[in-house]
Amino acid sequence: MKINQALDQTFVEHFGDKERAAYFSPGRINLIGEHTDYNGGYVFPASITYGTYGIASPREDDQVIVYSTNFKDVGEIHFTLKELTYDKQHDWANYVKGMILKLKEAGHSIDHGFELVVEGDIPNGAGLSSSASLELLVGVILEDLFELSTDRLELVKLGQKTENEFIGVNSGIMDQFAIGFGQENQAILLDTNTLKYEMVPIELDGYALVIMNTNKRRELADSKYNERRSECEKALQLLQQKLTVTALGDLDEETFDANLALIGDETLIKRARHAVYENQRTLKAKKALVAGDLTQFGQLLNDSHRSLRDDYEVTGLELDSLVAAAQAQPGVLGARMTGAGFGGCAIAVVKEEAIPDFEEKVQAVYEKAIGYAPTFYVAHIGSGTTKL
Repeated sequence: MKINQALDQTFVEHFGDKERAAYFSPGRINLIGEHTDYNGGYVFPASITYGTYGIASPREDDQVIVYSTNFKDVGEIHFTLKELTYDKQHDWANYVKGMILKLKEAGHSIDHGFELVVEGDIPNGAGLSSSASLELLVGVILEDLFELSTDRLELVKLGQKTENEFIGVNSGIMDQFAIGFGQENQAILLDTNTLKYEMVPIELDGYALVIMNTNKRRELADSKYNERRSECEKALQLLQQKLTVTALGDLDEETFDANLALIGDETLIKRARHAVYENQRTLKAKKALVAGDLTQFGQLLNDSHRSLRDDYEVTGLELDSLVAAAQAQPGVLGARMTGAGFGGCAIAVVKEEAIPDFEEKVQAVYEKAIGYAPTFYVAHIGSGTTKL
C-alpha cells in the first residue's frame, strides 16, 4: 500500500512540512450473513482495497484539528480534548471525537492534541462501511501517536462503542472486526456471539467479485435498522418462553420452524426467519467456498437476497432492480445486496471475461428502471487497518 502523495501535499498545505505518519484503513464487503451480527449469528466479511487514508502529526497543546478532502466545504474542524461531546456541526469529526473519548474512558492516556487529514475512496453512504473504516483509522493513529498499549480487538470494540454510544447507531461488531482483522485474499467467518473467527481463503478461480453501487445514499441512523433490531429482539423473547436460547443465531431451521406458534405475529416470524436461515446460509457458504463449489456459493447469495427482500424487507426498488439485472446476466453465479440495505451496494460473482459486457447490460436495465446509472467496482480483498 503506497502513501497517498496528494494527501501528503494537502497535509503540508494545512499544517506545514513537519514530522508526520501515514495510515490506511479499508472498507469492507460482507459476502453473506446480513443482519445476523446483532442476532448472535455468523457473518462472513472481507476487507477491500478501497478505504480511508490518513496523515497525522502530534501537537503540543490540547487542540485537535482535522480536515477531510471528501468534505472540503466543511473545512478544518477544531476542538480541544476537553470538548469531546457530539456536535452535529462537527460532521464527520464526531467519529474522531468518539474514538478519543472511548479510548480515554478505557483508561488510555491521550494528553495532547494532533493534526489529521483524511481522504476516503469508499463511496459515501454506499454501505461499504466508511464509518467503521474511519473509526479504526483513528484508533490505529492514536495507538501509534500516543504509544497506547491497546490490542486490535480492543480497538474493534471501541469502534463499535463509538458507533453505538457516541454516534447513536445500534450496529453490531462486524464492520469494525472485518476492517481491523482483514487479510489479503481471505474472508473472515466470525461468530458474533463468541468473537471466535477463522480466516477462509477466497479462491474465485476465473471469477471476480463485482461491487455494484445503486448510487442511492443510505442513511443508516435514519433507516429502519433500529426497528428491525427491536423486531428480532421481540421474536427472541417470545421464543424464550419455551426454548433456552440466548440469540436467534442459536437456532437451526428445523427448531425455528417447529416453534413458529410461540411468535404468533406474521411480521415478527418473517424477521426472525431471515436471521435464522441467513445464519445457516453463512455456514453453508463457507463450506461451499472451502470445497471450491462456486455454483453453490452463488446460489446461496441469490437465496440471501430473496430473504432480505421478502422476509427482512430491507432492499427497496434500487437494490432489487440492480440484483435482478445482475442475476439475469450470463457468467453470473449469484448476486445479492450487501450492507444494511435501503440503498447502498450489491455484490455479484461474475466470470472475469464477462465483466465488461455484464456492466454494460446491467447499467442499461438499471438506468431504464431507476433513471440514473449504477457504479461498478471490481473488489480486491486486502489487509486490515495499518500504518503505511
